[in-house]
Amino acid sequence: MDTTQFWLASIEIVVINILLSGDNAVIIALACRNLPGRQRAWGVVLGAGGAVVLRIVLTAFAVKLLGLPWLKLLGGALLLWIGVKLIAEDAREDSADAEVPASDRLWAAVRTVVVADLVMSIDNVLGVAAAARGSVPLLVFGLLVSIPLVVAGSQIILRLIERFPVLVLIGGGLLGWIAGDMIVEDEALAPWVGDYKGWLAWLLPVAGVALVIAVAKWMERRRAVTR
Repeated sequence: MDTTQFWLASIEIVVINILLSGDNAVIIALACRNLPGRQRAWGVVLGAGGAVVLRIVLTAFAVKLLGLPWLKLLGGALLLWIGVKLIAEDAREDSADAEVPASDRLWAAVRTVVVADLVMSIDNVLGVAAAARGSVPLLVFGLLVSIPLVVAGSQIILRLIERFPVLVLIGGGLLGWIAGDMIVEDEALAPWVGDYKGWLAWLLPVAGVALVIAVAKWMERRRAVTR
């Protein structure tokens, strides 16, 4: 991977993690809301730190798994669904409806943050693992850059998404692009891809973008009709 590819993939990781981590940032705030002032800051830092370490380990494991035959195909299909959900579902409603226990004890709050982040981070782990394209150093760099941004700037990020909803559309499309790219690279499909890999490397990512946006918009219209 050359320098240009490294930085482009890093940007992908940061964008994916920011767009998919809005709920996680809200969870941190809710879990620590009853702590005294000084402990609240420590709760955020320690909880986010524990979540970062756990997520790096899980995502590094996912990167290695994606090197096995057929798993990139399955991961790509799941990533397409994650992209659809990102666009079609209102993450703010989901986070608002979630019941997050707030503790007045530091380590109880930290435990809540880490456990909640683990449960809610499956989409982040898969998206970031796919964007890393097998590079663990790139994965660690992208997560170390983006997670502090999410924690420190969660309110700014949420306001930007509220003001520019197209950012969510772009994020879902990006997941569709990465899914298509990942499917093409699956070793199990090599005998069928063969000489067509050159143009399939462009066609499938574009098809992934179109599929994610089309299905998400169809789901939105269907939901509006049934209300």
